[in-house]
Amino acid sequence: MADIDSAKTTFERFDKDGDGFVTADEYREAMAAMGDLMVTGPVAEAVIAAKDTNGDKLLSFDEFWASLNK
Repeated sequence: MADIDSAKTTFERFDKDGDGFVTADEYREAMAAMGDLMVTGPVAEAVIAAKDTNGDKLLSFDEFWASLNK
């Protein structure tokens, strides 16, 4: 099981605008900033879709947390 405080810190790194959701673009940009230039738009969309349980194309912290505890 993941540590919730560490998970919140990680989530905040991806949620660039601080609205409580991570978009595919935010995910792609964060990964590029961390040096992973292989995460393209379609890859980022697929990653978000895989964790997006309500289908709104946004990753909430609750969805992120649930994905860490599968």
